[in-house]
Amino acid sequence: MLNKLICFFTLFFFSCTESVPLNSKKDLNYGIVIHGGAGTMNKKDMTPEKEKQYREALEESVTLGYKILKEGGTSQEAVEHSIRVMENSPLFNAGKGAVLTAEKTIELDAAFMNGKDLNAGAVASVKTIKNPITAAIKVMEESPHVLLSSRGAEKFAKEKDLEIVDPSYFFTERRVNDLEKIKNIESSANRSTKQADKEFLTMQRYGTVGAVALDKHGNLAAGTSTGGMANKKWNRIGDVPIIGAGTYANNSTCAISATGWGEFFIRNVVGHDISALMEYKNYSIEEAARIVIHDKVAKLGGDGGVIGIDREGNVVMEMNTSGMYRAHINSEGELSIEIYKN
Repeated sequence: MLNKLICFFTLFFFSCTESVPLNSKKDLNYGIVIHGGAGTMNKKDMTPEKEKQYREALEESVTLGYKILKEGGTSQEAVEHSIRVMENSPLFNAGKGAVLTAEKTIELDAAFMNGKDLNAGAVASVKTIKNPITAAIKVMEESPHVLLSSRGAEKFAKEKDLEIVDPSYFFTERRVNDLEKIKNIESSANRSTKQADKEFLTMQRYGTVGAVALDKHGNLAAGTSTGGMANKKWNRIGDVPIIGAGTYANNSTCAISATGWGEFFIRNVVGHDISALMEYKNYSIEEAARIVIHDKVAKLGGDGGVIGIDREGNVVMEMNTSGMYRAHINSEGELSIEIYKN
């Protein structure tokens, strides 16, 4: 009789404990954060109409990613589709709205990383791939490599049946005018290219786009896409396609997407450094991002920002500039859209 009672209570206990989903905490903490670039942003220089356009584009992007997560989709899917929305918009320095090189061409970079297995893919200096973020994911999934560039990356994209467009698709009047402005600064002041670039970037909004997400399965992902630096020369490549610099994800810590002056983000290995501070020093994502952006990047003379989300769903949107286009939706469906530094 005693043995029967023990068996009964044992079965009752385990049946009760199994009725609570083991991943319920993760289900509660999923979320997505996006950015459309950090830089010099003064409210007095922004018309109400233009600000409305940016806010609507950010909302469209982050809402699509959130819908995917809410319906049980993966962080990879959410990141890719959120970034594609911004790549297809002329507002941001990625895809359709990319800045021009010194030779008046378009050179696009993008990267993606999965936190679950540290798998990653990237493309650099491509001119005909409509959505570079999708090409980066294809590199990760269907090649033995991490980073492909230029004509090789475009050949790969064609073989994988990705959408290819004429380079003229990416040109916008705004970016043509931007290049003329920096050329005038460069010639009239008789200064070095680096000095002219710095002055232009100080007054020009950055537009690199990115997204990070945590899904209901507890997996993190990060992606970033950009047209790079206006008036760039010699096939310059920035931090975006450099895994660990502008893009990084690790399920043990966080997912990070960066925006800003790429050379400084490469030198500081920004994405990985934030993750390392969390892993080895047990810093929160907020503490780690603040140290890297304000104490490390700024110390070298760089500016920009990062967005991030950790494995618990905590988010960060840190910058050392006057603003960053950014948006976030948590598991409760609460939407936040910001442009200027608080």
